[in-house]
Amino acid sequence: MTAYVIFIREQTHDQRELDIYSEKMGDMLAGLPVTVLSAYGRMEVFEGDAPEGVVLVSFPTLEQAKAWYHGDAYQAVVGHRHKGATYRGFVVEGLA
Repeated sequence: MTAYVIFIREQTHDQRELDIYSEKMGDMLAGLPVTVLSAYGRMEVFEGDAPEGVVLVSFPTLEQAKAWYHGDAYQAVVGHRHKGATYRGFVVEGLA
């Protein structure tokens, strides 16, 4: 069942760190069974406070999404995102 990884950027602290993270992400996602559905696109907030940005990525399964997030390749670069901004991140399984 498809799973969606969602990252919500709440506040930027260091744009240089986010730039490093962004540069490394392109190569790291190459060849993976993922589809980037949205990345910091135009948004309109219906309820609550507006985040700075949202990223939405689909994986074929919840297990593949978790393996990617916890894998060595992503963990080697995620520190740049953590230093660069405050985020909320989670994975949610789609409907059958």
